[in-house]
Amino acid sequence: MEQEIIEQCKKGNLKEFEKLYDSYFKKIYRFIYYRTGHKETAEDITSQTFIKALEKIQGFDLGRGTFSAWIYCIARNKVIDHYRTRKSELDISGVWGLGKDPNPDIEARDRLREAENYLKKIKKDQREIVLMRVWDGLSYKEIAEITGKNEANCKMIFSRTIGKLKEEIVLLLILLSIYG
Repeated sequence: MEQEIIEQCKKGNLKEFEKLYDSYFKKIYRFIYYRTGHKETAEDITSQTFIKALEKIQGFDLGRGTFSAWIYCIARNKVIDHYRTRKSELDISGVWGLGKDPNPDIEARDRLREAENYLKKIKKDQREIVLMRVWDGLSYKEIAEITGKNEANCKMIFSRTIGKLKEEIVLLLILLSIYG
């Protein structure tokens, strides 16, 4: 179905792009929002992402990857461009956050803060893969296409990173039981 829509877009029937937009809008918006933490910025970058995808749909090649990975890659690059132009205000290497829900319940806010604390401890490329896999729900294949790494490497990085985080959590629980 998606392939047919893309072929129709390539033939000049750009009205069909609306179906791709409807299918991916919420996912791409969430992906961008969790990396900017700002509603209006996420809206602007999401719009820029879809405009760029529409402009470049002729160059999209199904033989090189999925549409999903392609649009996420565009979104990722737009977020990087956004922070690159604002470099004096914020260092891009720190941008990875889980977003700031304006009205989270107390328990959810505490869990987000705890997750952020653990994620601060890991390297940027590890953090990005974990967020894409867990938070964005992307497959290893899509993550590999987006990051330019191979799929096996993404799986290994994810597995090792989660293993390391689990070890830290277990150690924390042991310490709390002894000293708590």
